[in-house]
Amino acid sequence: MDPDSGFEEFYRSSRQRVVTVLYAIGGDLTEAQDAAQEAYVRAWQRWSRISAYDDPEAWVRTVGHRLLVNRWRKVRNSVVAYRRHGPPPAVGPPSENTVALIAALRRLPAEQRHAIVLHHLADLSVAEIAAQTGAPSGTVKARLSRGRKALAALLDVTLPEEVRNA
Repeated sequence: MDPDSGFEEFYRSSRQRVVTVLYAIGGDLTEAQDAAQEAYVRAWQRWSRISAYDDPEAWVRTVGHRLLVNRWRKVRNSVVAYRRHGPPPAVGPPSENTVALIAALRRLPAEQRHAIVLHHLADLSVAEIAAQTGAPSGTVKARLSRGRKALAALLDVTLPEEVRNA
């Protein structure tokens, strides 16, 4: 038997009622739609079992209601934490160096920029970058070398001897 058998019809015939009930309970249409969508996804994943229930729509409404309650709890906990700890400290504007680096990185070819960011900011090794990007290690090394040289020129920086010879 097809596991999707009857689900589309069930969804079409019950969706509006479920959203309406969740909206009436929660008072927020967007939250009701999100909760209903998640509840229907969960119903679809278990449709072979739920379709045998006397009232599958009641199951979806119950799951949707529980999802709304969980969202309310998260919001409430966030408010409590905010009151307890206060707002996060203000973050100042980026430094001139940061702005210059971002501008220079944007001017690099995407492959070089990707390799440099993964190596220097994410602290990945050449082998890890190669595995993640699907490029050979030699290609990653070349991208790093060319990218460093291009960055140095864009930032008007003199590279140390070991980097120039990399």
